[in-house]
Amino acid sequence: MSDSLPPAPRRNGPLSGYRVLELGSTVAGPFCGRLLADFGAEVIKVEPLAGDPVRTMGKQYKNQSLYAASILRNKSLVAIDLRSPAGQDLVRRMATRCDVVIENFRPGGLEKWNLGYEALSALNPRLIMARISGFGQSGPYRQRPGYGVIGEAVSGLRHVTGDPDRPPTRAAVSLTDCLTGLYAAFGIVMAALARQTTGRGQYIDAALYECAFSIMEPHVPAFDKLGVVAQRAGSKLPDSTPNNLYPTRDGGYIHITAMADAVFRRLLGAMDRPALADDPRFADARLRAANADALDGLVADWTGSLTLEQVEAALAAAEVPATRIFTMQDIFNDAHFKARDMLVDLPHDELGSVRVAGVVPKLSDTPGTLRRAGGAVGRDTRQVLAALADCPADEIEALLQAGVVGAAPAAAN
Repeated sequence: MSDSLPPAPRRNGPLSGYRVLELGSTVAGPFCGRLLADFGAEVIKVEPLAGDPVRTMGKQYKNQSLYAASILRNKSLVAIDLRSPAGQDLVRRMATRCDVVIENFRPGGLEKWNLGYEALSALNPRLIMARISGFGQSGPYRQRPGYGVIGEAVSGLRHVTGDPDRPPTRAAVSLTDCLTGLYAAFGIVMAALARQTTGRGQYIDAALYECAFSIMEPHVPAFDKLGVVAQRAGSKLPDSTPNNLYPTRDGGYIHITAMADAVFRRLLGAMDRPALADDPRFADARLRAANADALDGLVADWTGSLTLEQVEAALAAAEVPATRIFTMQDIFNDAHFKARDMLVDLPHDELGSVRVAGVVPKLSDTPGTLRRAGGAVGRDTRQVLAALADCPADEIEALLQAGVVGAAPAAAN
């Protein structure tokens, strides 16, 4: 935790007492900050006076971004014009009292404002900075603009995603942004542990394309040693059979994963086809993968003869890993999601309340907590500037009048 001036307030969670200044925007940076906030860190979200671009994303309700309500949860919301010298000075003053800064500007962007790691660590040697960018802080691509979907394309992930007879597709969520935010949060925690020994902070270089590339792990040595270029395979997992999506008689789909020998035999029992275990085409996992089309066809014939509920019941009785494809409506009605607090109602200043996804992972002794949803731009500007930048009321008013900072009407109460 930072040694300088007022400590971050203690709160429940393993990151209680750590103070984070979030300068990141859109998804990757705010997701990183959200993870830290969920586990007790005091996260101060700095955004432009017009609001973070994430406020324009996703569905709107009563002129409020529902996505922002979730990803900005548990944070203090401060509006500062970082392009103004006075705004930059405010950030420097606050950074001296923080443990962590999160940013996802293009490399060199903060340096132009004298807010880069070298400048801020000179003021606060214990400072940890997570630097998220499309292509990293070094290398020939460092100045390229990048979003998560660009990182997916460069990493090879997009090439292997989708059906083989159609163009590459994407996940319907900001997968690489969230993955990079997760890696950045992991890096922050490791840097905080290292600081206990060294007494100094460091910076974390988290590139979108590299974080996506990290989950391409099986395909790297396969190309190196075999020259195999992985291709799109739809809903199945190549070299792993049966592991696919299968149709049911009533128009549903069920995903079945039964690659291991023992599980495969249980699947055959559920199908009432135990003799297939002796078929030489399916004698072991490698042979099953080599004869995937034939085996998938047999499984699909069986699932297609039954309703979704009948298939689910048969596979559950046989203890075969399988599931229907859940919709959000299914999730909201599901007893298991409810039992594990994966849907949580949070108070929201404008909406009253909003339901968001719960905290992950679950810690037995120091669990994360959800306290409040995101809210209006500048909701906490006055309070934060007074506490962390030592701004008296008249200075805050002057900054407001000059357009250097913004404060929501509620923040003035």
